[in-house]
Amino acid sequence: MTKLLILSVSAGNGHVRAAQALAATAQNLVPPCTAVHIDAMAHVASGFRKVYTDWYIQLVNRAPELWSYLHQRTDTTPHHAPSQRLRRGIERLSTGALVREIRREKPDAVVCTHFLPAELLMRERNRGRIEYPVWLQITDYDLHNMWLVPGMAGYLAATEEVAFRLRARGIPAERIHVTGIPVMPAFSEPDVPALARNACAAELGLDPSRPVLLMASGGAGVGDLPSMVERVLGLGGHDGKEGNFQVIAVAGRNVEAHGKLEALARRYPGRVVAIGFTNEMHKMMAASDLVVTKPGGLTVSECLALGKPMLLISPIPGQEEHNAGFLMEEGAAWLAYDAIGLDYKVARLMADPAKLATMAARSRALGKPQAARAVLQHVLGARA
Repeated sequence: MTKLLILSVSAGNGHVRAAQALAATAQNLVPPCTAVHIDAMAHVASGFRKVYTDWYIQLVNRAPELWSYLHQRTDTTPHHAPSQRLRRGIERLSTGALVREIRREKPDAVVCTHFLPAELLMRERNRGRIEYPVWLQITDYDLHNMWLVPGMAGYLAATEEVAFRLRARGIPAERIHVTGIPVMPAFSEPDVPALARNACAAELGLDPSRPVLLMASGGAGVGDLPSMVERVLGLGGHDGKEGNFQVIAVAGRNVEAHGKLEALARRYPGRVVAIGFTNEMHKMMAASDLVVTKPGGLTVSECLALGKPMLLISPIPGQEEHNAGFLMEEGAAWLAYDAIGLDYKVARLMADPAKLATMAARSRALGKPQAARAVLQHVLGARA
């Protein structure tokens, strides 16, 4: 039986979620396939893990201008530059346990949803220590220099533009495949986008006849999630009356935010559903008419898979800004730059069903709900 190893990095959730989507989809492959998912950060030195994950999150939250500079600078630094060789040398010294773990797995093929393990395996291949193919799944809607790891068996791109950029930077065309970004099987069920909206809304205790707004994140410039929800609940329509829409607010593992949202639900009976951590985000999205979210590559891919219009907030400089630009160019999303813009655009969109329908159609046209199957077909030559 074919053994597939899927390597992610928990620097943000997107790389891990893409890997989980591939592993879950592999279970239904024909012929059968064994898929093993490893988070690279579980097998590296603790100091390196702290810098690579915690430092990244703190940097993008507390010093976005510095992150923007680093993102741009590294995008123009050649792979063979001294600074890049030094970075890779430090990574090798900190990831010996990870390389040993990969060797123990003895896979037939590897898919990396982050460039770090791809670079480590590139060196292993160059030294003749491995023979199996290594594939690289790009998890954003733009291309950064760090994804240009030489020697990959294939590069899996979100869009034709990302593929074009790969070719422009010297990657052979025959190694590039436009698959989309993998999402969990729940987001690829054909009846979820259109047929289950009312059922999902009713299951959450909402009135299916009234518009539903899903709010899943807060961030710099727009405030924390409870304050965002409280503001939009007080918005009036163009006629001056209180908005008629309902809100699903997902706090995730933030217990404090969840408590505040539950208090809001009591103050606004029938208008707010407060959700903590959930494995059923596909149902929340299916029930919604507009999704307010940060433009992370995986989150927006899930929205596109379900054909949901988006109002984007607080993009991380660099990759998330580019994701937002792609979605706005294609007509699937608007962007709120600050709290005032968020309030204005929520009120305007929720009062304009025709506009939401147009954005939903564009989102659905862009969506690739079967991306995980497409990736696995290329990697394994399997029929999903």
